[in-house]
Amino acid sequence: MADPAYQRQDLRQRDIVNHAISVQESSNTMAAIEYLKSRDIPPDVIARVLLEPQRRRGALPH
Repeated sequence: MADPAYQRQDLRQRDIVNHAISVQESSNTMAAIEYLKSRDIPPDVIARVLLEPQRRRGALPH
């Protein structure tokens, strides 16, 4: 389990990022990037979650 201090605290952003990961898996990375950009997710977060999956934060329950 991820360190609680490192887990995402913004539940809205969590849901957006989780949806983008689903978009990436079912469609493609560019579609996921455009989705995240349209939701004002910071570029560093976009790069981390889509291009470096090993660096994703632990999932929080819905």
